[in-house]
This record gives sequence, structure tokens and C-alpha cells, in this order.
Amino acid sequence: MYKPKNTRERITHRLKISVGQLKKVIEMVESNKYCIDILHQSQAVQKALRETDNLVLENHLNTCAAEAIKKGRGKEAIAEVMAVVKKLKS
Repeated sequence: MYKPKNTRERITHRLKISVGQLKKVIEMVESNKYCIDILHQSQAVQKALRETDNLVLENHLNTCAAEAIKKGRGKEAIAEVMAVVKKLKS
């Protein structure tokens, strides 16, 4: 089984899985599969993407945002992250 080594590999790996799941949803729609089955698969894709978003955000906080705070740009970094969090909620 493939084990991603670093954050970039983990993010890429998760996105590739999401692409595969999305292709399956498209195939299901094209094959006129049962609507509830399509919805379940679509929800799995959305969950996988949310988990990927969380990983990207965590990486950003640990790297870019932390560096900005060290350089005295904390308010700017916090505002940027909060804008993204607000978008995630809507």
C-alpha cells in the first residue's frame, strides 16, 4: 500500500483519490444508476475534498501563517485565514 511521505504528497494523493471518485460519479450518472447511490458517491467526493482542504489549511497554518506571524504580519495572516474559514462555512 502506498504511504505518502510528506504533506504535498499526502495532498496530491488525496486529490487523485477524489478525481477517481468523481469519475465514478460521472459514470454512474451516464449509466443512469439509482439516484440515491449517485448521491452517496457524490457525498464521498465532497467529504474527501473537505478533508483535503483541512490538510491544506493545516499546512498553511504551520508554514506560511507561522512565518508571517514571526515576521510581524500576524493580523494580515489571521485575516487571510479567517476569510477562507468564512467561505468554507457558506
